Amino acid sequence: METLTTEAELPRKLQIKDEKRVAESLSKKVVRGGIWMFSLRIASRVLLLVSTVILARLLAPGDFGLMGIALLAMGTIETFSQTGFETALVQKKGEIREYLDTVWVSLIIRGTMISAILYFSSPLVGIFFNAPKAIDLIKVIAFIPLINGIANIGVLYFQKELEFRKKFVYITGGAFTGTIATVYLAFLLRNVWALVYGTLAGCLAQFALSYLIHSYRPKFKFDWEKVKELFDFGKWIFILGIIVFLVTNVDNALVGKLLGMASLGFYTMAYKFSNFSCTEIAHVISQVSFPAYSKLQDNLPKLKEAYLKVLQIVALISIPLAGGIFVFAPEFTKIFLGDKWIPMVSAMRVLCIFGAVRSIQNTFGALFNGIGKPEIGVKIGIIQLVILSIVIFPFTVNLGIVGTAWAVSSSIVFSCILGVWEIHRLLKFSYITFVKILSFPIILVLILYLIIWAVRQRPFYESSPNWFFILLAASVSVYSLAVYLLNKIAKYGLGELISLIFKSI
Repeated sequence: METLTTEAELPRKLQIKDEKRVAESLSKKVVRGGIWMFSLRIASRVLLLVSTVILARLLAPGDFGLMGIALLAMGTIETFSQTGFETALVQKKGEIREYLDTVWVSLIIRGTMISAILYFSSPLVGIFFNAPKAIDLIKVIAFIPLINGIANIGVLYFQKELEFRKKFVYITGGAFTGTIATVYLAFLLRNVWALVYGTLAGCLAQFALSYLIHSYRPKFKFDWEKVKELFDFGKWIFILGIIVFLVTNVDNALVGKLLGMASLGFYTMAYKFSNFSCTEIAHVISQVSFPAYSKLQDNLPKLKEAYLKVLQIVALISIPLAGGIFVFAPEFTKIFLGDKWIPMVSAMRVLCIFGAVRSIQNTFGALFNGIGKPEIGVKIGIIQLVILSIVIFPFTVNLGIVGTAWAVSSSIVFSCILGVWEIHRLLKFSYITFVKILSFPIILVLILYLIIWAVRQRPFYESSPNWFFILLAASVSVYSLAVYLLNKIAKYGLGELISLIFKSI
């Protein structure tokens, strides 16, 4: 009888062993992919940081405002015409090759339409923002959606199969080309056209790399049945994309319309630097965790474990980054950008709150999409948009770009609370777990801020590059030591993750 029981249990034991082996393999791919994606973002952001510092010295705030208007016009049309097909293919189980040609043709049609609309509507955009200089910029920028549309759809496999090493080469190649071209042209032209032509050069380089790196060659085939199938999932991505675009761009539109190009330049730069933490961390996490969640969507315990680990990593990195930007904003601006950018410091500090909360909120979207429930993100986004729409106009009119910063920050805090409730409902974890993960980095950042504030009050302190780097190095060292002690004493669970990272490297 015992032998019979053992033989009956054997297939189940083998299945459990196989599932464990698959889960471990997936974990390694996720971590390895995360390393490549984080390297990608670090490389591209270092390029962006260096180029932005150089360009801020060479160009006027109004030039960045004009470029912001051109990109806003392009982003508006792109958002209201997106299909969500690419995200649907990443989430879809099984082989997707039979769908690629149809999606590629759809992207070409979409890119052509966007380029045409953008080109011929450029005078209307110039009139609306009272910025006639933006008209010619928009006409050149209009070619970018067409170029992106005909790029090789095969690069979609880089994300679906967690092959982020190839994506690193693909994205970094375009970013590097665009950065070098922009900086060179800025020295040569000393005007906004350096930004325009540099952006176009980066886009062309990325287009060429898409065919050099991946062997897939798309064909002109179109299947309405496949379009309908993908649209069932893609429609939610489309709606969510519109909401996210409005939430993240209504501030730019309002500042440009009410306060002018110079104020928009200050606000754009403040947003860019204050959101380094959230955009880098959130982008890496969403790129890596979305396909991983898709593979784990039928295994609730593993899904829960994966999400909480992701949240832990994001909190430990993004919260201190946002806090550091808040603390060192005045010194950083003066040293690297110059005195002419000082008016943006107050707005940049407020937007650090937005950046930290956004990095946490972005972990929600990857999970909702990965388990096939993008409609939850849509609902949360609608509520955030409603709140923002109510407060942004009076805040901007009365407080300028600082008021705009407070409006976007307050709206995302409320929507993040709703997101936590939805995650709790889906994964069945306690709120105490969530608070525990977030509380340590928040408390430590507050302590570090008080220490640095006290140092600044001492007679020996002076606002100089030397003190900036000393305090920055001390803050990084103290935070790293605190994280190490937390992991040792409170069993924070980082040892296993760090070990896996080193093995993956």
